[in-house]
Amino acid sequence: MTGYFDFNATTPLLPEAREAWLRAAERHWHNPSSLYREAGITNQKLETARERLGQLLQVEAERIVFTSGATEANNLLFSAFTGQTTAISTIEHPSVREAARHWTKVSTFEADGEMPEGVALVSVMAANNESGQLLPWRELALLCRAKGISFHTDATQWLGKLEADFSPCDYLSGSAHKFGGPKGAGFLVLRDENERIRLIHGGPQENGRRAGTENYPAIEAMVTALETITPQLAACDGAGRDAFEAAMQASFEGLRLISAEKPRLWNTSLLVMPRHENLKWLTRLSRRGFSISTGSACSSGKEGSSVVVTALGASPDELRRVVRVSGGWYTTVKDWHELASAFQEVGAELDAGGMG
Repeated sequence: MTGYFDFNATTPLLPEAREAWLRAAERHWHNPSSLYREAGITNQKLETARERLGQLLQVEAERIVFTSGATEANNLLFSAFTGQTTAISTIEHPSVREAARHWTKVSTFEADGEMPEGVALVSVMAANNESGQLLPWRELALLCRAKGISFHTDATQWLGKLEADFSPCDYLSGSAHKFGGPKGAGFLVLRDENERIRLIHGGPQENGRRAGTENYPAIEAMVTALETITPQLAACDGAGRDAFEAAMQASFEGLRLISAEKPRLWNTSLLVMPRHENLKWLTRLSRRGFSISTGSACSSGKEGSSVVVTALGASPDELRRVVRVSGGWYTTVKDWHELASAFQEVGAELDAGGMG
């Protein structure tokens, strides 16, 4: 994993989460909604996992709805505001932006600017997936509460990187595979434990809010992953990322760091290379065993990640030269230095017109 620098896209499954999944799948594979003893035990463990997740997020367990991930959670949320006007920041992930567009009338605003009035819901991500910029979600949550406006934060990139008390938020969404859990598991925290909300129709699972047999092994692995990684977050200080950025700026005259002047996640760098298109950098680094990104893996289609990166301050010309680098909990300072060296080798190769 030393060459993997795309943690903002997905993370490797933590060994502890894998063991939790295997144990649950072997011993508690029964349908939690069935009435026999073994199913009842599975249901108890499912509810215990909900309690544990509530403690980690500092919210009431009864407010948590398990979903297949943050995309489903965000659609579930916005479907509850169908036809109403909602406000989202200009740098939201597509799972928020497109869900809001589909279900509601949307107003956009700068996350650190003036919040629109006369809306039913404000949604601002906790941390940006492209630049790592930290958004003022706590302050906005409290402001919305004072104004009687519902507030949601997509904490997908925050969870597993920083600790937080999410109790000020009315709604909260997250996805397991961003913090060392399995793909296909996530959650939505509701404003009220009695709130009636539903997107997927069918059976009465999740207190009537989300039909379909609960995937207890994946849920157990998700909660175990967050429990495992949270105590380690205090040691994640960004020293490697900062050393990488210093080396890159020393090696590439004209290189620009997007959002460098703002609070950011300790693991993320969004770089505008001074020359050569981003796909050339990506493919040649990949040949050397390094995995980076040209932007969000979820930003496909006609807009791509350009909407967010442009809102973050990149010009149309710069968009073709943007690369994203995102490390993880076990990425060492040495790994970051090796990535910088690989960039220098690729840069020399591209300047010489070589194919590598």
